[in-house]
Amino acid sequence: MPVFLYKALRADGGVVEGEIDAGGRPDAFRQMEGQGLRPISLQERGNGKAKAASAPARSAKPAAVARGSQAASAPPVPATPAKPGLKLSLGGQGKISSRILENFTRLLSSLLAAGVPLSRALVILQKEAANPTARAKWKEIHDLVVDGLPLADAMGRSPDTFPRVYVAMVEAGETGGFLDVVLAQIADFQSRERDLRGKVMAALLYPIILLCLALGVLVFLLVFFIPSFQKIFTGFGAQLPLLTRIIVGASEVMRGYGAFLLVGLGVGGYLIRTWLVSPGGRRVWEATILRIPMIGSLVAQYAMARFCRMLGTLLGAGVALINGLQVARRSIGNQILVDAVSNSIERVKEGKALGPSLGDCRSLFPGSVLEMVAVAEESGRLDQELVRIAVVTEGDLDRQLRMAVSLAEPLLLFLIAAFIGTIFIGMVIPIFTLQDYIK
Repeated sequence: MPVFLYKALRADGGVVEGEIDAGGRPDAFRQMEGQGLRPISLQERGNGKAKAASAPARSAKPAAVARGSQAASAPPVPATPAKPGLKLSLGGQGKISSRILENFTRLLSSLLAAGVPLSRALVILQKEAANPTARAKWKEIHDLVVDGLPLADAMGRSPDTFPRVYVAMVEAGETGGFLDVVLAQIADFQSRERDLRGKVMAALLYPIILLCLALGVLVFLLVFFIPSFQKIFTGFGAQLPLLTRIIVGASEVMRGYGAFLLVGLGVGGYLIRTWLVSPGGRRVWEATILRIPMIGSLVAQYAMARFCRMLGTLLGAGVALINGLQVARRSIGNQILVDAVSNSIERVKEGKALGPSLGDCRSLFPGSVLEMVAVAEESGRLDQELVRIAVVTEGDLDRQLRMAVSLAEPLLLFLIAAFIGTIFIGMVIPIFTLQDYIK
């Protein structure tokens, strides 16, 4: 039976390390929870490449959350140092990656759920960080929190590390007094996004490799082979077919202006990137994304699911509807949709019901969702219905994404095959006519 090395938190907030016999990671987590321990890291002994697994954070009692929030300004308490062989790695060197941020978020949620004060939890994560950049960033966040700044505001000063949606959700957790729950949700969001990104890249890896090879072969043909091929036909006084002449023309452009083309592509890419990060360019880009037939609907559904989950969680914690709407709208991510929800918030402030107020956001809320929101608001269970809508929408979104990925791979392969086939045909056609000129 495998032996697992673990690091966990006791009920009093202390850190304990040890080993446990279990049939697998789920069994090890169950045994540790049965002993009253909240796992921080777990790895199998004897596997040099074993990855540390952080236990999923669970909802803590309100008292534990209150202790974590009230202790934000408390002086840091030194954490129990970890043994060298069990130091939890939060990522590689150089920069704070999405995996490092996800591990930080999940571990912070676990520490707060166990009743560890926020300042002490940040000290623990700072000491456990293997990445120097992450260690410095967690220290910066800790110092700002100790100085009296809310955690969301402290994170908001580092937009390159903490996205706007991340900061908005942390602010919601601090507002409602359930910071550990929100952090666990953020970690789940990050995990799902990374898994989705991994699935898409895995599905497109083979076509991308083929595309790179095809481009490499094309450049070789245009620069080295086709010029010699053209000289052969010129010697026979033959006229190349139209398709072949187009390929030859592309070869001449590539050989004569290849360096200028590369410089132009680099400058163009830089200008486009600069335009996209500007407020006006980002709005135009986001509006264009929403108009794309398949991608636009997926983006809108994902934004609606995040909005509904966040607003439902806030209302369930007792946050007022107006405040909850103002915080939840920032979790959407798309500025066009944020503007639409902002107009709805103004109607709610005037005393109108939430369902009809969201009626103008048809790109974000379908008619069926608006009806469910209106009925739930009348029956007094709006928070539960919003969370249920988010769960259903996320399940449907997962199915659509899997279908889109499964369709993208053969479509890309078909386009590559058509591209290579066109080049092949353009080079083969003259060969069949060469015999006539020889005669």
